[in-house]
Amino acid sequence: MPTERKKLLLRLDPAVHDALARWAADELRSTNAQIEFLLRRALADAGRMPGNVERIRPRGRPRTTEDET
Repeated sequence: MPTERKKLLLRLDPAVHDALARWAADELRSTNAQIEFLLRRALADAGRMPGNVERIRPRGRPRTTEDET
């Protein structure tokens, strides 16, 4: 069972937010998901990603299974 996700208030320069939103749209992600993707990549690149972090959900709609039909 997934753990509860943390909420965070983030203040950004409007131009930075707009650039992130455009980038997220290009990648078919929400702005929030794009920020999490970038933070995870930065943590991994810096060797600071904890080993117990759940994988990020893939982009797009969840796949349907035969059980759901």
